[in-house]
Amino acid sequence: MKTKMFFLMIAMMFLAIPMFAQGGAATTSGGGNPWVPVTAGFSMAIASGLCALGQGKAVSGAAEGMARNPAAAPAIRFALILGLVLIESLALYTFAIIFVKVQ
Repeated sequence: MKTKMFFLMIAMMFLAIPMFAQGGAATTSGGGNPWVPVTAGFSMAIASGLCALGQGKAVSGAAEGMARNPAAAPAIRFALILGLVLIESLALYTFAIIFVKVQ
């Protein structure tokens, strides 16, 4: 039974490949959708605002943790920096996607 299911999944994956081979839609001579830059600006504003809220909450939690337990400051600082890097990468990914979509 497991072998049949495995081969069925493999066959479905190979049948799905032509779906990804379809070319993009033809753009109009006017330069495309005029709402793309507007929505890109809104998406960057939302991403930046939410990342700022997340970074503020992370810094606040780290400061409280270091104030309560100064001996754990190096571990808390490492976790804080790692978390801030991951939060900031979300905003940078949004920024990169905006540049890809607007052009």
